[in-house]
Amino acid sequence: MAELANKKTFKSYIFLYSGQLFSLLGSSITQFVIIWWITIETESTIILSIASFVYILPMTLAMPIAGVIVDRYNRKKIIVIVDSLQAFTTLFIIMLFNLEITEPFVIIILNGLLGLFQGFHMPTVSAIVPTMVPKDNLSRINGVSFLFSGFIHTIGPIIAATLLAFLPIKSILWIDPITFIIALIPLILIKIPIARAGEETQIKNSSFIAEFKEGFQTFKLIPVVSMMLLVSMFINFLLRPFQTLMPYFIYFIHSGSPSDLALISAFISGGMLMGAIITSIKKEWKHKIFIYFSGEAALFLPTVVFVFLPKGSFLSMGIVGAFYGMIMPILNTIYLTLIQTKVPADKMGRISSIDWTVSLAISPFGTLFAGFIAEFVGFSNLILYCAIAGVIIVIIIWRFTSVRYNHNQEKDELEIKSLYNISG
Repeated sequence: MAELANKKTFKSYIFLYSGQLFSLLGSSITQFVIIWWITIETESTIILSIASFVYILPMTLAMPIAGVIVDRYNRKKIIVIVDSLQAFTTLFIIMLFNLEITEPFVIIILNGLLGLFQGFHMPTVSAIVPTMVPKDNLSRINGVSFLFSGFIHTIGPIIAATLLAFLPIKSILWIDPITFIIALIPLILIKIPIARAGEETQIKNSSFIAEFKEGFQTFKLIPVVSMMLLVSMFINFLLRPFQTLMPYFIYFIHSGSPSDLALISAFISGGMLMGAIITSIKKEWKHKIFIYFSGEAALFLPTVVFVFLPKGSFLSMGIVGAFYGMIMPILNTIYLTLIQTKVPADKMGRISSIDWTVSLAISPFGTLFAGFIAEFVGFSNLILYCAIAGVIIVIIIWRFTSVRYNHNQEKDELEIKSLYNISG
């Protein structure tokens, strides 16, 4: 496969990504406002769990289909279409708030549509990266990406909480369509390379199912990444109650306000920011696999400390949450860089979608059951049980599989190149 990425495409990617950050800010504010509204309106852990389930499930189901579509068709057009649909859905939600038709389940379903469109958006953006960013810059650009996305997730809840104190929700939601227009400008102006020039017709004429299977076959050739993905799936499932029920925990158990939730969210995102700075500065990671598995187990420690802190200690919660946030970009950067350096660029759509799908595969059910189980055992106990289970799973996979002995990256790359007849 010819080298697609160069300095020119790299500059174009930076321009594209800057626009996507504005879109991310709009989405961050929208999700904070909607979830907070559902929490206050329903006062139910079960409804809050259902709301998160309805958002995550369409996203998870869409990703395998999206991955094949991304590799078959124009990625630029796909981003424009799904982002436009997302903006129109938000406009419809705004209209309902203006008409005072605010039945929680209607808003939950519409929010599920936003999740569906994200299921197409994320694999598309992930697939674009290796076609526009030179290989030797991948690790750092992943770190920088987490740096800026962490910053957006830090200020998003703060902006949302501040606006909630002064403006009605129907006014705040206008930020999402506005940021969509800003993100659209780079998309119109730049050219996104085709993954493998001259083969677009061949790709479109090939079997949809065959391409989907080919993505899984690629994963089989990288056993260490497969095991990392398996760990990610279980960890995402077990962390879901902590992430889903946070608004309920802050508002009803600790008598908090939107500002308190925003403070904690900002600290968590600030921790992600610090982790992203570390990954953007550090060019090469030694013992990547050991760091990844250790980090996945370590993610649970801050969550346990968090839920057993004294009532109303929001600042302490934020500080603990920052440690939780700091670990994630380090793990994600190590994992993403391994994939992006091993997988051919024209297969990245499928690989990205399979990656997202498998890692999130059982998360919707973790989201759905979180509220029900919390009603019986209590939120704090549920988080403790999830932490114990998570550490045990990481130890089992590390101890009883060959993953800790797999350092032969060159062999993996040769097998993949042989499968797809790639030279060089």
